[in-house]
Order: sequence, then structure tokens, then C-alpha cells
Amino acid sequence: MTDAERYLPKGSAHVTLAPGGAAVSVSFVLLPKFTLLAFSSAIEPLRMANQLTGQVLFRWQTLSDDGLPVACSNGVPIVVDAAWPQTRPEGIIFVCSGVEPEGKASVALGDWLRALWRRGRVVGGLCTGAYALAQAGILGGRRFTMHWDNIDAFVENHPDLVPARQVFCIDDRVMTCAGGVAAADLMLNLIAERFGAALAQQVMNMCLLTQRRDEADQQTGSLAARLGTRHDKLLQAAAYLEARIEEGFDLDACAAHLNLSRRQIERLFATHLGVTPVRYMNDLRLARGRALLAETDMKVTDVAVASGFASASHFSKSFRKKYGVSPYRFSHFGGAA
Repeated sequence: MTDAERYLPKGSAHVTLAPGGAAVSVSFVLLPKFTLLAFSSAIEPLRMANQLTGQVLFRWQTLSDDGLPVACSNGVPIVVDAAWPQTRPEGIIFVCSGVEPEGKASVALGDWLRALWRRGRVVGGLCTGAYALAQAGILGGRRFTMHWDNIDAFVENHPDLVPARQVFCIDDRVMTCAGGVAAADLMLNLIAERFGAALAQQVMNMCLLTQRRDEADQQTGSLAARLGTRHDKLLQAAAYLEARIEEGFDLDACAAHLNLSRRQIERLFATHLGVTPVRYMNDLRLARGRALLAETDMKVTDVAVASGFASASHFSKSFRKKYGVSPYRFSHFGGAA
């Protein structure tokens, strides 16, 4: 199959781009249970850039541990081109991961990525692909990111590495994104830098995206959007509590910090959120505990402590009441509630 047959689909829309320059090679290492949305959001903008210009601006290949198909997080198997241990790819290498990322990246994969990076390659991670980069030992002192739902578990296992809650990060030949459609934002940035903003804009139009997010944009909406209120003091109180999720609950300290009374804070939560501050904090802690149980192999006792509960028994009782299953059962049966 020629490059044109593989990488140049036909389409009516066209962008004039002066020919010249070598094509950018991109390799995608697919790990078990990788997120299909992140992978497709990364590879499709490359295809569209080729299609719009009628030039092979990007070449790509897919790799797995053994060269066999890889099942993504929704169970669909994806055929790959080769096994990564048998290749020495040029250009950019992205590790695509997804749910239950802990342990998916082997020591051998980490060594392979580190060797490529040291030889001048650009390496990256989509969704939770940063787990593999951590295995490679190349994240220290660099900005990186991953999907927000996996950050707490990652930090528990790698306390010296703190992901940014950004859409994507680029730092010293390390490119990471939060997964999902954030992979498209990362690729649009790559297209703009390599081939110009005009082409990136047309690719964005082809993707039916109305806005291209910048590197520093946050993954999720603001606290105000999440809580559905713009009440300044309530937002300050919620932010204060969320920043101290692992500490003992101290509403009096929160009140003193905001120069309010305890009663005033309780009224704010009841009026605008329909819950007490205690319930609000308890739900935050349970969500943290659920994430740690789903994404790590931590013991229930350790998860309780990391989630701010005074005892494992209190955590277990609260967890069962909210999710209808004990934390032990949840952690040992694939997160099924």
C-alpha cells in the first residue's frame, strides 16, 4: 500500500499549503483498556490535515505489547501494525491508556520510552498514558497531565509527581493530554505549530469543534459552574473544604478563614446546595475513596486514611450507604457497584 492509499483519503474541502518538508511520524502504543475516544480524537485530526491539503503531512502506526489486537475500555478490539519491542519509531510516540491504568505499563515499556526520549524523540501520553511516562522516569520536574478522574490515585502511588489539571501539557519533548476530546486540542496545537494556524482552524472546522482550547485551560468547569452558583462566600467555603479533604473536618476554622460564623456557612450550604457542610465534605471524601479503590491496589484501611476518614469502619459504613456495596467488594470486582 502506498502512502497516498493509506494516508490520503479524498474529500471536497481543501486548504492550499505549499509542499515541502518531511512528514511527521506518529506512533500510538495502545495499552489494554485504553480510551477509544482519546485515541480517535488524536488520530483523526492528523487524517483530516492530510485530507484537506492533499499531502502526507502525517504518517502514523499503532503498536501493542505483542503485535496482537488490543481491547479498548469499551471492549472493542483494535488491530495494530506491530509490537513496540520490535520497532524504533521516529517522530512522536504516544502511549494511549485509559481505565485501571496502574500496572498496564511494564518496566520494559518504560525502558523503551526512556531510551527513545534520550535519543531525541518526543514522547507523550493520552488520557492516563502518563503512567507509562512515570514508569520511564522522565516526568520529574516537568509539567504533565492526565484525566482528572485518575489524578488522585496517581498521586497516591507517585507522591513526588503532581499532574496539572490542564487540558494538555508540553514540556521538554514530553506531550500529555487529559484524554477524551482534549487529545484533539493537543493535535490541533501540533498542526498549528508545524503547518500553520489556518490549517489547524480548518481541521477544527472538520471536527465540528467551535473552540480550540489552549494548553493552560482547565479540564473541567469552574467550581462555580460545577456547583451552579456564583455566591462568592459559598465558593470560598467549598474551595477551602476541598483543599483539606484529607484533614479533619473543621468548620470553625473555615468560618474563621472567611470571617463568617459557623451558622452562616451552614445556611449558605443549605440554601444553595441543599446539603450540610458535613454532608458535602463526606461526599467529596467518598468520591476520593471510590477513585482510589478503582484505580489502585491500596488496602481499604489505607484508602480510608487517604480519603480523610477517621477509621476504616466509618469509611466502609458510609461507602456502603452511598454506593450500595462494601468498599472491599467494590475494589475486588472491577469497580462494579
